[in-house]
Amino acid sequence: MYYETKIEDTVRISPYRFKDPLEKVAMDTLNESYVGKLDKTLGLLVCVFKIDDISEGKLVIGDGATYHHVTFSAIFYRPEQQEVVEGHVNEIAEFGAFVNIGPMDGLVHVSQVTDDFINYDSKGRTLVASESNKILSEGDTVRARIVTLSLKSKTIKDNRIGLTMRQHSLGKPEWIQASKNKKKDKSKTKE
Repeated sequence: MYYETKIEDTVRISPYRFKDPLEKVAMDTLNESYVGKLDKTLGLLVCVFKIDDISEGKLVIGDGATYHHVTFSAIFYRPEQQEVVEGHVNEIAEFGAFVNIGPMDGLVHVSQVTDDFINYDSKGRTLVASESNKILSEGDTVRARIVTLSLKSKTIKDNRIGLTMRQHSLGKPEWIQASKNKKKDKSKTKE
């Protein structure tokens, strides 16, 4: 889930940037410093999008830069347990599929793709369900639910997000539609 948060900090403006507009320089500096950083409480900082307040600069002896107290608004992405997310499969491996869910990736283990037994096709780099013949390939759009979270590190690579597509209304759009059509057919048959 995405959140907007206000943060206070001090930003250092180098002398070579004095000729540029102060707010633009502060915004650039904050984005360079913060974007991609993970805070365990707030989540992953996606972007600083607005400077709410910036003080007059202060000089420090021996440093030609100015230091400004700023209050700024930022967007964070914090994945949450049981959240339903949509993303794109960016890699298929023998053990599952890596799904890009915005600024982070999650893993759908082969046991969580469908209720069928899954085979890995190394030539086509796909996961194939043995009974239903559902195929999951790189580039596919999917809907999944976050079932495990391990956000212990400050870097994106060292964190883990586990996903499932085995529940109702999850998986590729065509799988979801086929399931809905099947339910409609069953209800018509009962009538």
